Amino acid sequence: MVTHRAVVYKGPHNVQIEDVPKPTIQHASDVIVKITTSCICGSDLHMYEGRTAAEPGLCFGHENQGIVDEVGSGVTLLKKGDRVNLPFNIGCGGCRNCQSGKTAFCTEANKGFAGAAYGYVAMGPYPGGQAEYLRVPYADFNALILPPGTEHEADYAMLSDIFPTGWHGCKLAGLVPGDTVAVFGAGPVGLMAAYSAKIMGASKIFVVDRVPERLKLAESIGCIPIDFTKSDPVDQIIEQGGMVDRSVDCVGYQAVTSDGKTEAANTVLTSCIKVTRACGGIGCPGLYVPSDPGAPDSESALGMLSLPFGKLFEKGLSIATGQCNVKSYNRQLRDLITSGVAKPSFVVSNELNGLEGAPDAYKKFDQRIEGYSKVLLHPHAK
Repeated sequence: MVTHRAVVYKGPHNVQIEDVPKPTIQHASDVIVKITTSCICGSDLHMYEGRTAAEPGLCFGHENQGIVDEVGSGVTLLKKGDRVNLPFNIGCGGCRNCQSGKTAFCTEANKGFAGAAYGYVAMGPYPGGQAEYLRVPYADFNALILPPGTEHEADYAMLSDIFPTGWHGCKLAGLVPGDTVAVFGAGPVGLMAAYSAKIMGASKIFVVDRVPERLKLAESIGCIPIDFTKSDPVDQIIEQGGMVDRSVDCVGYQAVTSDGKTEAANTVLTSCIKVTRACGGIGCPGLYVPSDPGAPDSESALGMLSLPFGKLFEKGLSIATGQCNVKSYNRQLRDLITSGVAKPSFVVSNELNGLEGAPDAYKKFDQRIEGYSKVLLHPHAK
């Protein structure tokens, strides 16, 4: 049996580098990609922390990029040697949702569930790309071809998930040029939402977090940082200009209160409802789950949240949610990078050659240690 190296989940707070079976062509539409860059994502931490139903043995990694190494007999648009970025969504290309651009909710790639992804719990039988090689199904449909060479490697790597997801959050909120916006969460997705809002022409952007390193990054791209541990972030924002036109929740179900420790899954959405002006919009790309084994209370354990719905209704707010349909945005965002208009790699904290440093990177990322906010793995680099 031919093997390759991969980052494998062993249990809560435990990932290891193991030799696992090297992926092979299983269908004519497959390609095998030699991974040049795979990113550790905040969404991976939900599994790493034991806050999902992930089982030991899962190979992590849904933000992947590399070089086509093998090509199935039915593939017509790709060839060996092509440089490609891979959306974290796996779409079949033919179901009703894929045909309408909703590739995050493909009904064929993961039977019985609307949505498939690499290396993620409940998202199908697809090992992740924090590994040396990756099998890509429906490859002609899923792979995004990049310019050859190595230029913009870190920037293009953001196209698998966080750049499109940040953009998606702004679109969900209904952002248009001139709008004011509050982005909750200055992790990689939150920073990408703020960066997207800037590119889209927002007139004022507030970014809410508690980690100084992240708030400094937000300020460096022209945003107004809001430290929610100092006082109510809604009050801080209103004091600096009133309610905003749009708000974006880039935190999700593991949100914490002002002490920075106590979990309250409804706290960010409640703040969004409070801070958004009447008839404004709320976008929620932050992850919420139908079950949470580590929830602090019985309701949120079932994915149920208490929200000021009466205020939402009273203000006539629009709210939209859901995972990003990466293919709806990645070609345009690729071209913004290629032309020099966008450089999303400003969020990258460090890059690791090889996979051996991944377990330590997970540990430090989970502990919010400075310098470990967005880690890139280069599996074949020495």
